[in-house]
Amino acid sequence: MRWIDKLERRYGRCGIPYLLNIVLAGQLAVWFLVMFVERNLLYLLTLDRAALLHGQIWRLVTFVFVPTLTTSPLMLLIELYFYWWVGNSLTRAWGDFRFTVYWLAGMLGAVVSCLLTGAAGTSGLFLSLFFAYAWMWPDQQVLLFFFIPIKIKWLGWAAAAMWLLEFITSRMPLRVSLLFGLAGFLVFFGPELFGWCKERVVSYKRRKDWENRWKQ
Repeated sequence: MRWIDKLERRYGRCGIPYLLNIVLAGQLAVWFLVMFVERNLLYLLTLDRAALLHGQIWRLVTFVFVPTLTTSPLMLLIELYFYWWVGNSLTRAWGDFRFTVYWLAGMLGAVVSCLLTGAAGTSGLFLSLFFAYAWMWPDQQVLLFFFIPIKIKWLGWAAAAMWLLEFITSRMPLRVSLLFGLAGFLVFFGPELFGWCKERVVSYKRRKDWENRWKQ
C-alpha cells in the first residue's frame, strides 16, 4: 500500500497510541452509566443525521463509545476482551499510525452512512477489525465457546456469510450502512481481496476446462 507508506512517512507521529483501548474503556464506562445511572445518556451519543444537522457534532466521535446493550456484564466483558485482543494484535502488526488510519476510515464510513440513511452504528466498524485479523492471520487458532479449537479463517467465513445474507435480504438503507461500515477493510484490503477473488475465479474456470477436456 504505497499510499499508506507515504502518509506514514509524513504524518507517522499523528498515530493515537492505545486508540482501541481508549474506545473499549469508554464503552465500558458508558454501559455502566446507561445501565445504572442515566439511561437517556445513550440518546446523546449515537450517530443520528437529524441531531447532527441540529449542531450536535460531538456525535461524530461519541458514537464509537456506544456499547452493545446487553444486560449481561459477562457477555459485555467477553466481547470487549475479544476486540481488545483483535485490535491490539493489529496495532502491534501495523503500528499506531496505520491502526489509527484504519479506525478513522471506518468512522468516516459510518458517518457517510449516517448522512445517507439517517443513522449508523459501530457494528460494521468492529466487524472490519475482525475481518482484518482473519485476513492477516487465517490459520490462527482460537477456542470457540472456550473449548472448541477452530481456525480464525472459518469464523471469518461464517461472519462474511452472515454479512452477505443480511446485505442481500435487507432494504437499501441498511445495505448502505453494512457496506460503508467496512470502509477501513475495503480501503486497506480491497485490492488484495479483488485479486484473490479474481484468482479463484480463474482457477475454477481452468479446472472446469481441464475436466471438460477429459470428458470429451
